[in-house]
Amino acid sequence: MLSNTEIEALEDILFAEPWGEDALDFFGLHGVVCASVVGPVPVSVDTIFRLTTGLDSVPEEGVPDIFRTLVERLSENLAHALDMGRALELPEPEDGDPMNALENWCAGFVETFMENEEAWLESDEAETADLVVPMMTLSGLFEDEDFQRVRDSEELSRQMAEAIPESLTDLYLLFHAPE
Repeated sequence: MLSNTEIEALEDILFAEPWGEDALDFFGLHGVVCASVVGPVPVSVDTIFRLTTGLDSVPEEGVPDIFRTLVERLSENLAHALDMGRALELPEPEDGDPMNALENWCAGFVETFMENEEAWLESDEAETADLVVPMMTLSGLFEDEDFQRVRDSEELSRQMAEAIPESLTDLYLLFHAPE
């Protein structure tokens, strides 16, 4: 995967002025890239940059080269792991709050899902909806009472978090495995 130095380089870009206040952290970026890899529509690095920085469009000067290089490598690593039949591992914070990191990861994933929701739901709406429930629930993006009840329960939150790697594999197979 990426080294700590490379992750820091990405976060330096994400938290740069003027978009730093609205940007996702590395966990959110990882969620965006995961959604791009497992989903039905590959998401361009420009769109990934826009989604992670919270911008409406890519800046005039374009996406920084190091961001492009590292996101492409992360995407390739994730796709390779899935192609080899390995479950994706979500990044763990070295310190701080693991549930906050998970919420950020889920928010990035869900933002990317919503960017191309129609394509995600096109082939099998019911199965796709079931598979994205853990990410939607833990993202903190929705005020739904049921989602809030799960987030308020340590046990239910843990169960949802544990379901994510299998959901990612199933989504990847749904959209990328030959019938």
